[in-house]
Amino acid sequence: MIQIAIPGHKDLHLEHLVLDYNGTLAVDGQLIGGVAERLTTLAEQVQIHVLTADTFGQVNSAVADIPCRVSVLPPGQQAEGKLAYVQRLGVEQTACVGNGRNDRLMLAAAALGIAVVQAEGAAVQTVTAADVIAPDIRAALDLLTNPLRLVATLRS
Repeated sequence: MIQIAIPGHKDLHLEHLVLDYNGTLAVDGQLIGGVAERLTTLAEQVQIHVLTADTFGQVNSAVADIPCRVSVLPPGQQAEGKLAYVQRLGVEQTACVGNGRNDRLMLAAAALGIAVVQAEGAAVQTVTAADVIAPDIRAALDLLTNPLRLVATLRS
């Protein structure tokens, strides 16, 4: 579990980290450098979940060496599917990271929602649903391994 006390904000007790794949962990289906190592480190504290439509058909091979659960969601109702997944885990103990319009509902519901803006960009609705915006996935994951960065951003 990752526990972070944020003055003037809610304290976080995170047991799950839910991540979108394409546009968040990967660009054009290829895992972004430095992500595997960060996720492996975080997996010592939280359960890692990767949600995807698997547009490029590469998610399982790309994350094969990362301790995580992969869920390929069917086409249509992606946003609702991701939200339902996070609700099953428990929104109050889940952090979510994403960039696409279909990530907006899970980011809004999660105890901590992080939007990333990378090569694909980020949907405006997702950015406004997030608690924090990170310039890339490495910075987003580093917020969880270096929680004082998150405290500095979210405290009152």
